[in-house]
Amino acid sequence: MKNISFGLLSIILVSVFICFSCVTNKEHNSDRNFPDWAWTDFQRSDGINPVISPDPATLFYCPVAQDTIDWESNDTFNPGVAVRDNRIVLLYRAEDRSGKEISKRISRLGYAFSDDGLSFQRKLTPVFYPDNDFMRELEFPGGCEDPRIAVTEDGMYVMTYTAWNQDKARLCVATSPDLEQWTKHGPVFAAAHGGKFRDTWSKAGSIITKIVDGKQVIAKIKGKYWMYWGEFSTNVAVSDDLINWEPILDETGELKISLAPRPGKFDSQLVEPGPPAIVTEHGILLFYNGKNKPGEEGDTEYIPHVYCAGQALFDIQDPTKLIDRLDKPFFVPESDFEKSGQYPDGTVFIEGMAFFNNKWFLYYGCADSRVGVAVYSPGSL
Repeated sequence: MKNISFGLLSIILVSVFICFSCVTNKEHNSDRNFPDWAWTDFQRSDGINPVISPDPATLFYCPVAQDTIDWESNDTFNPGVAVRDNRIVLLYRAEDRSGKEISKRISRLGYAFSDDGLSFQRKLTPVFYPDNDFMRELEFPGGCEDPRIAVTEDGMYVMTYTAWNQDKARLCVATSPDLEQWTKHGPVFAAAHGGKFRDTWSKAGSIITKIVDGKQVIAKIKGKYWMYWGEFSTNVAVSDDLINWEPILDETGELKISLAPRPGKFDSQLVEPGPPAIVTEHGILLFYNGKNKPGEEGDTEYIPHVYCAGQALFDIQDPTKLIDRLDKPFFVPESDFEKSGQYPDGTVFIEGMAFFNNKWFLYYGCADSRVGVAVYSPGSL
């Protein structure tokens, strides 16, 4: 038998190692017995990710700091998404270098657009940011974070986002006719229950949507708009106008929890709603972010504190009623930039999903540092 050169042997060994160590999301899902109601076959496109990365060259004059800022130099992540004029539009969270640790920098929302959902062009300045307006006290010095975007049937875009002043997070809402010019409306719970929840720590507003004539639009159920929200647990709120929201309470007058963390599971530490929920033939499908607790309290298949993506199904007649949920995540960190970044334990943090060209495009934050995309092609809706 002829001898194999050391160089060739090295190549073979490296190739074998890669084959066994790099598990694609499709392979991750293939050995899971996911139920029929779940949408799990989201595929990353080779060579595409990350689709948005930090850019130290773009500058913006901050009206609050009264200084020119490299506004997206440190991190770009956690985008909301919508479709306008047959284009995908991302509003992504961008952080400058004003602080030295996570949650201590200023966040603004950048604007990127794409004709195919994969390759993006970006505007040079943010379209949503802390300003010298009525929201300054709630948005500065932390900024505007983690947008989720939905649209009404008549074309009004509704964005929920987190106002962060480095003291308390508050879920807020803004509206726009074009995804560029925005009107801020303040905290979503300001008027509800006598203002009881105005200053409660709140994040992550996922408004329920549906497909109408091939477009994803905001749904009404029993004459109301509905929204999943929360961070540690998932709660529900209703609205008549998409601006003022009323949290649903339990029989004791406290927030009703519709989705809670589970000991021993990938979502053992917290469950935070992801992109706008969707009405399907099986019920209301909620995509969410689950954080894993360390040790035996979490799922030992995943590293401590990692964020993976889950799905839950709710009753269309009662959106607070949980029908089923996945025991395992359908989407997990795989690439180096998903496993480590500003957030060292890794995330695939999902916030934006849009129906575009008969496919679902899912956009996610990669370790609080970059933006990735994965695509799902359903057989039917």
